[in-house]
Amino acid sequence: MRYDLDHIRIRWPRRETRNGRSSMWRYAPVLPPLEEHIVSLGEGWTPLLRARRLGSKLGADHLWIKDEGLNPTGSFKARGLACAISMCVELGVRKVAVPSAGNAAGALAAYAAAAGIEAHIFLPRDVPEANYLESKACGAHVTLVDGLISDCARMVAERAAAEGWYDLSTLKEPYRIEGKKTMGYEVAEQMDWELPDAIFYPTGGGVGIIGMWKAFQEMERMGWIGSRRPKMIAVQAEGCQPVVRAFEQNEPRSRFWEDARTLASGLRVPKPIGDFLILEAVRKSGGTAIAVSDSEMLDAGLMLASEEGIYAAPEGAACVAALPRLLASGLLKSTDRIVLYNTGSGLKYAEAYSTRFPRAAATEQDKLGGLITPR
Repeated sequence: MRYDLDHIRIRWPRRETRNGRSSMWRYAPVLPPLEEHIVSLGEGWTPLLRARRLGSKLGADHLWIKDEGLNPTGSFKARGLACAISMCVELGVRKVAVPSAGNAAGALAAYAAAAGIEAHIFLPRDVPEANYLESKACGAHVTLVDGLISDCARMVAERAAAEGWYDLSTLKEPYRIEGKKTMGYEVAEQMDWELPDAIFYPTGGGVGIIGMWKAFQEMERMGWIGSRRPKMIAVQAEGCQPVVRAFEQNEPRSRFWEDARTLASGLRVPKPIGDFLILEAVRKSGGTAIAVSDSEMLDAGLMLASEEGIYAAPEGAACVAALPRLLASGLLKSTDRIVLYNTGSGLKYAEAYSTRFPRAAATEQDKLGGLITPR
């Protein structure tokens, strides 16, 4: 999407944002749908929380967590799908489909339900149960696939002509990235229009990084910020790290990661379609790409929860795990202003965290805490 930013900067000065809505639609002038077509569940304007206790423990004096787990449907995916479904309403689209590693499924199902649009979702069969149940509860047609998100994407594309649905796959339409770029506008406004020194972002499809990079360019064009950029840090899982490998080998694009595996379902993307854009942002910003293990993610997630009360998805916890390494390497200094993005709620990853807190169901009463099964 491109905007007449010279025109927008005149009629929408930066100071006007303070009077905006407490959602991502406070930035409506740089979002595509007309006001009457907006489908919103209150997404965006998530808190930027100072993490003093965690920062002290990790050696980062100025650390913040941008908690996207407080979005509708429990993840940052709400931003992109709210914008995309709003444009479907505006353009008269009545049937949509999406492949998902998990959280995009629940977000699409919810916003499609709110708009009265038919939704078809393709998920890996081993997706977290919360994502499957959320999609079904919101009335979507769900197909479980023996494979990865790449296999789901192929099925969506192959059946598009026969089914007549609009493919909402990442970066195959221009609107989801517009919703996600609002994370960049928000972090700038919440830090009084002075961007941090570094941003850590869990990178599966990587549209969050691409969107924020676009937001920074737009804000500079409008005179809202200067030319300085944060170091963009792409964090991946050791079991699926195509962007890290491409970065380390100085390749312009990634190669398909064979046998991708990680408990962080949002990071299990063997080849992001926007890999070249992710790598461009990381390199131009002086950032890096780093991978952490599943065990490190869980340990970091528990540390974040116990120190700050933020129960993060493993994807967000991966950023916590990566931080000490980059402080030790010298890429970051203890005095840098650092923002870690938690992209989802830990409540959606009960299976992953339950491995650290096994609970034997000795009797019927013990099952599910005795709340659902009969006593």
